[in-house]
Amino acid sequence: MTGVSTLSGTAIPWGQANVDTDIIIPAKWLKTTSREGLGKGAFESVRAAPGNVFDDHAHAGAPILIAGDNFGCGSSREHAAWAMLDLGIGAVIAPSFSDIFSGNAFKNGLLAVALPQGQIDRLMAVARQGAAITIDLENQVVTSEFQDRFPFAIDPFRKMCLMTGQDEIALTLAQDKAIAGYEARQPSWLVPNT
Repeated sequence: MTGVSTLSGTAIPWGQANVDTDIIIPAKWLKTTSREGLGKGAFESVRAAPGNVFDDHAHAGAPILIAGDNFGCGSSREHAAWAMLDLGIGAVIAPSFSDIFSGNAFKNGLLAVALPQGQIDRLMAVARQGAAITIDLENQVVTSEFQDRFPFAIDPFRKMCLMTGQDEIALTLAQDKAIAGYEARQPSWLVPNT
């Protein structure tokens, strides 16, 4: 996972509410354990429609998606976060997220920022104009080039992990010496035969 402190660029102004994980990445794409190439299937049913916002050249390469309420609802699939990252989206700003999606996003380095609907509406207008939006994770604020400034809350542990680019496995591996020391101090009857 790559650490992120600031993410800036144009945004995809989608605004759709109740987007489930099957819309983010259809089930037929779940046959792989590889994270690479899933961007081709991201939002496949939406992107099949002519003139869709995802394939609009005005939003090409946009690292931010602005979505509606209850983003990522439905079944748990880590592939949803993988697909969005592979598509080039590094953050989603929405009024709310499903708990499962929010957890999967965090564990895979996809920033999920919750803001009130009025602020989402403003960011949608900014994005439609092709203006830049910046998410400053360190200071927990979303800004635009029009002087908009919207603070957001984030769990301190998740913030630290996202900024340092560490998932739970990396955090555990960083404690390798302490774990080995603890195991070395255990009675032999507690240590499994290897």
